Amino acid sequence: MKAFIALLAAVSAASAHYTFPDFIQNGAVSTDWQYVRETANHYSNGPVTDVNDPEFRCYELDLQNTAGQTGVATVSAGDTVGFKGYSKLKPMQNGAIYHPGYLDVYMTKADPAADSPEAGTGQSWFKVWEDAPTYANGQLTFPSTSITDFTFTIPKSLPNGQYLIRGEQIALHVASTYGGAQFYIGCAQVEVTNGGSGTPGPLVAIPGVYTGYEPGILINIYNVPSNFTGYQAPGPAVWQG
Repeated sequence: MKAFIALLAAVSAASAHYTFPDFIQNGAVSTDWQYVRETANHYSNGPVTDVNDPEFRCYELDLQNTAGQTGVATVSAGDTVGFKGYSKLKPMQNGAIYHPGYLDVYMTKADPAADSPEAGTGQSWFKVWEDAPTYANGQLTFPSTSITDFTFTIPKSLPNGQYLIRGEQIALHVASTYGGAQFYIGCAQVEVTNGGSGTPGPLVAIPGVYTGYEPGILINIYNVPSNFTGYQAPGPAVWQG
């Protein structure tokens, strides 16, 4: 049965894709690509699979021009923000995020500005939220499967300024070989107000945060080893603020 499920996942992998075009702020949803940099997969909905590709940062349609063509949302520390998904394959479900996988959100202080192509190009990213698979009774459970959106709270102690918010799902349905994991990415441009004096960290570079060989990226979710004790989230620990 596990082999049959894995085969079905592989067969559907070429068409079952999505994007994160809409920014959510305290329940209000933006228009497509209003505050999220339009991604290169805006039409195909296909994923990024190379963790070393410059496009792995925000998957922009144009690495030089997309940032300046995207608006900057004003948000407040403590706001609930996030992304709404869209899928050409399942538009009637409002873009359900239906691949099993791991969800997380990174942020970076944007220098010189959120709508500049240089933003986020250094070792400046920190993780602020994650939704990891759980493991019990010999099986992995994926809470992020078949959802339409995901949100998190901007830490109250985050300093004021312009930031990029990078939502990422690592889809693991065909991740048993190197390069099989699929990354679905969206970067929103924001200006944070009413913040605090926290020091976000640890800081990582994107690309550079992953090698692709992490046990949370290179994994057969349908046949975990006998000594498996639980999913290991890739990347740095979440900054709690």
